[in-house]
Amino acid sequence: MALHTIDSLVQRVTNALEKAGASHDMALSTARALVAAEAQGMGSHGLSRVGQYASHLRSGRVNGAAVPAIRAERGAGVLVDADEGLAFPACEFAVREAIARARQYAIGFAGVTRSHHFGVAALHLEAAAQAGMVAFAFSNSPAAMPAPGGTRALFGTNPIAAVFPRRDGSAVSIDLSLSEVARGKLMVAAREGREIPLGWALDKHGKPTTDPKAGLDGMMCPAGGVKGAMLALMVELLCVALTGAAFAFEADSFFSAQGNRPHVGHVFLAIDPSALAGNDVYFERVETLMEAMLADEQVRIPGARRAQIAVRSAANGIEVPDAMIQELDA
Repeated sequence: MALHTIDSLVQRVTNALEKAGASHDMALSTARALVAAEAQGMGSHGLSRVGQYASHLRSGRVNGAAVPAIRAERGAGVLVDADEGLAFPACEFAVREAIARARQYAIGFAGVTRSHHFGVAALHLEAAAQAGMVAFAFSNSPAAMPAPGGTRALFGTNPIAAVFPRRDGSAVSIDLSLSEVARGKLMVAAREGREIPLGWALDKHGKPTTDPKAGLDGMMCPAGGVKGAMLALMVELLCVALTGAAFAFEADSFFSAQGNRPHVGHVFLAIDPSALAGNDVYFERVETLMEAMLADEQVRIPGARRAQIAVRSAANGIEVPDAMIQELDA
């Protein structure tokens, strides 16, 4: 285990993805996103994903030469085609478009179609928060959860995120998947040989399991039962019906090197507070709630811990197991 700078890790990941078949721009955009996740303490969506993405590039599940482009647009809305590539260049493009349209129309809606795994949802919204925008992110993903009463995986874990900028300090940043936990946590537990708590996953027969490998072969439990499943349904329709992307049950698992090009969809929404009650009112109202929350010393602002870890990582480097570095270099 050794400390590595963010820049050195970005370079390592970029090299690995380029060798697997990604263009330089795609590899660099993806590397920055994965290292940013690692820098915020989210290893399940960080360096551990490099091998997965590389295998998809090599097997043809991802178009390494993809260039995102606008497929349709009208006023505050735009649809970006990811061109079957890794998601991150298309997501950067879409968020920029959403911000620009929000400046003009008060709100900007950017959908992304024919895409891939988009990593940590909240990280896509940092640019919007820095631009003073309230923003939301949604994505569907390959089938991992049953519909209420169902016996087969039909909905994805379908991550959602929101950011609310503050006048001073880091933004309120909310990020969650609609399964009890993200599938990435099972992936990490399986790699490390650890059991998972009951209530995280079901095996392929629909029975609760503590074996992460059985959970990965089976189904995830929705967060909050039926309520979580209904939120997942909402995200499926939002990210697919409006963009023409593939539903969860039409996309092969991200965890397999072989399979189809997943063609999942994402949605980014940006809102300019200055166009509504105004920035002064917006910031006053946000801080009033934050102060009320922090009056209880056990409460912390969502995203604050990730922001603190990121500051430490930027200053001190990121501790990475030697085996992971060897895998990246290989």
